[in-house]
Amino acid sequence: MHLLALLPLLVSVSDLILTSAPSISIFFPATSATKVCTLQNSFQPDFVAEGDFVIGGIFPLHYNQEMPDLNSTYLPPPVKCNGAFRWAQTLRLAVDEINQSSELLPNNTLGYKIFDSCAYPLTGQRAALAMLNGLKERDAPVCSGASPLLAVIGESGSAQSIVVSRILRPFRIPMISYFSSCACFTDRRKFPTFFRVIPNDDYQVKAIAQLLIHFNWTWVGLVRGDHEYGRFAVQGLLQELQGTQVCVAYQEMIPLLYNRKRNIIKTNSLAKVVVVFSAEGEMTPFLRDYMNQNITGIQWVASEAWVTASVFTGSEYYPFLGGTIGFGIRKGHIQKLWEYLQTVNPQQYPDNVLVHELWEALYGCSSSQSFGSRLPSCSGQELLLEQHSAYMNTSSPRVAYNVYKAVYAVAHSLHNLLLCQKDRGPFLNNSCAQSNNIHPWQLQHYLQEVTFDIDGEEVNFDLKGDSIPYYDVINWQRGTGGNIEFVNVGLFDGTKSAGEELVIQDSAIMYAGHQSKVPVSICSTSCFPGYRKAVRRGEPLCCFDCVPCDTGKISNQTNSVDCTFCPEDFWSNENRTACISKKVEFLAYDTLGIILTLIAVVGACLTMAVFAVFFYHRNTAIVRVNNSELSFFILFALTLCFLCCLVFIGEPTVWSCMLRHTAFSITFSLCISCILGKTLVVLAAFTATRPGDNIMKWLGPKQQRAIIFGSTAVQVIICVAWLIDAPPYPSRNTEYERSKIILECSVGSNLAFWCVLGYIGLQACLCFVLAFLARKLPGNFNEAKFITFSMLIFCAVWLAFIPAYISSPGNYADAVESFAILASGFGLLFCLFAPKCYIILLKPEKNTKQHLMGKEKK
Repeated sequence: MHLLALLPLLVSVSDLILTSAPSISIFFPATSATKVCTLQNSFQPDFVAEGDFVIGGIFPLHYNQEMPDLNSTYLPPPVKCNGAFRWAQTLRLAVDEINQSSELLPNNTLGYKIFDSCAYPLTGQRAALAMLNGLKERDAPVCSGASPLLAVIGESGSAQSIVVSRILRPFRIPMISYFSSCACFTDRRKFPTFFRVIPNDDYQVKAIAQLLIHFNWTWVGLVRGDHEYGRFAVQGLLQELQGTQVCVAYQEMIPLLYNRKRNIIKTNSLAKVVVVFSAEGEMTPFLRDYMNQNITGIQWVASEAWVTASVFTGSEYYPFLGGTIGFGIRKGHIQKLWEYLQTVNPQQYPDNVLVHELWEALYGCSSSQSFGSRLPSCSGQELLLEQHSAYMNTSSPRVAYNVYKAVYAVAHSLHNLLLCQKDRGPFLNNSCAQSNNIHPWQLQHYLQEVTFDIDGEEVNFDLKGDSIPYYDVINWQRGTGGNIEFVNVGLFDGTKSAGEELVIQDSAIMYAGHQSKVPVSICSTSCFPGYRKAVRRGEPLCCFDCVPCDTGKISNQTNSVDCTFCPEDFWSNENRTACISKKVEFLAYDTLGIILTLIAVVGACLTMAVFAVFFYHRNTAIVRVNNSELSFFILFALTLCFLCCLVFIGEPTVWSCMLRHTAFSITFSLCISCILGKTLVVLAAFTATRPGDNIMKWLGPKQQRAIIFGSTAVQVIICVAWLIDAPPYPSRNTEYERSKIILECSVGSNLAFWCVLGYIGLQACLCFVLAFLARKLPGNFNEAKFITFSMLIFCAVWLAFIPAYISSPGNYADAVESFAILASGFGLLFCLFAPKCYIILLKPEKNTKQHLMGKEKK
């Protein structure tokens, strides 16, 4: 038995009842004369045309429907639909054009059966079954041969298309949808006969995700219809938004039976952008409720299912829907559509209820009182009502253009099938289809391979039945009459490479509330450069706090997830927005450097002045008694000590680093060695108790020079070893203060550095002990007292220097060392030479041998 014999099993139970009256059976002879299966209620097509090959058409000619009470206790009445139908007329126009064409299907004609689905899956199911059963009972008492239906053009909504496709699947009848974009149809195992001339929703959700990112709408609401289209679209969008900055504030569903007030739009939410995946049929009661609640300020992002719905173009919708942005299917041009729509009138179709309903909706009058209308009769002079002017606007058809392409796809496929040459066909044994007995599955083969151009656009299908993904970006703007106009403000081309698909003319867009400024829809305000985002615990990624970047880190972009470290020689500016070169610091000739320079120069000058005084008065008693040669050595060493401070000032170089520590250590060692020699001489001179003691012969001038040379040579050897093994070198210190680069001299070898200081300290301590022992020796001018005091100051300065040097940062360490050199230098200068200069310059009467020996006359 042919597959069509299975249809009685699929017919709704509500359409079949058992009766005792004799009747003709539907598909097979009755087995009993008393009980037969008879069709008690039928679902009639709205438009029918005979032809050699018949195609079906299922359209939502109405959008709102009144469902009967199907309690199976009485004969169910027909479903009553209320609401539109230009798409069906496009199918009729395309069929008429093809039948009149001498190039496409010559000597063959197409017929059609057009049914109304009321945009409801159950009604679509009834339409599909009625389309397969035939128009009347007597049309097919017994099923035999090929199906009289070769293809179906439909359906609009994805939910309806799923139902219709499942009904057609057992009979392998191809179906071309003009408006079902659900991604679920790409599954060829579930929908092997499904094709469509509208892009797959995978591309639509990708386009919507890019749109949200483009406008920085990171906190959005999602609303969907209660069907597969909405469910799959929302799932696809959520998957597409993963890894982006966009989060979903809430998800809501529009029920199929919208029979009470609902709070679908969350007015207390910060999400001012709402993405809606729904058909215009379900949107009508929802929007009516939305408008009754007087909610405004919502920026709608519409799916292709309702973004070009003409039913929402009235001026009353603009305050609530104005500024809507969405992706509409690509518009086209149908040359004869406007003229064809003009021919659809009650005079041409006096018995067609749909035409009379259309007339009443368009003109507000009844064309015939036989249909029970309460409207006044038409006079023939009525004008087209303004709210229905979109019906006659054929300047940029979109869905109608898809219907047009779908019909031509069937025609071209059928044409290619009929051109098949014998023994060169695609079927078993290279056979062709029989022109008088074409099976739908044979047409599907050619439909899969078809490629043709229409109005400059290439039409074909991929292996999943999808067509080329193009979308127009549509913006709802106010027209001259206050109604809503669909303005094209961009394009999404799915064939382009990633990141180049979406092109938007931002300046041409009008947003919700008739605003030209992009609305804000975010959970948290953007983090400006210099801050980073810190996600709040338990909340989506889009809800965050802005935390300032740490020092040394920057963020130079808005909404930075993390702050980045600056390179080694750079630091963050005050606002943490850019890396700037670190401030370079060293003991320069600034205020501190100039002060130290002046003090060092003054000290050197004073020392040279003392040297000049001593040299001028070198033959006087006080100079001669105090060992003038050692005094000159001390003054020379002190002058070098003062001058070596200048090496510590200025940007460190290789030579200055090596010179500053070694010069300072050698000159001070020379100075202390001279003082040590003088102390030994004083101690020896005053401790020689017996005449003829030879102790002084061991401390003569040669021995004194040997002591000075030997003591200084030890320091020189240490410094030479230091310079050879690990010499001081310039370094960039970024550890103490990371925002600065401190140029300093690294000592190279800490051991050598502390050995140098330790040796000077050892000399000073030895000198201090010897001078302390000789402090009470007789004589009016016992120099041991002044040596003791000078060594005490020297040791105190350098003992204080050690902790100060260690704790001082960067260039201040050099300043501390310079200050210690200057302080100890002035201490030695004043303690050793000030009393002598006082006598030489101010008390010359005491500058005699008798006074110094304590033998002056009283």
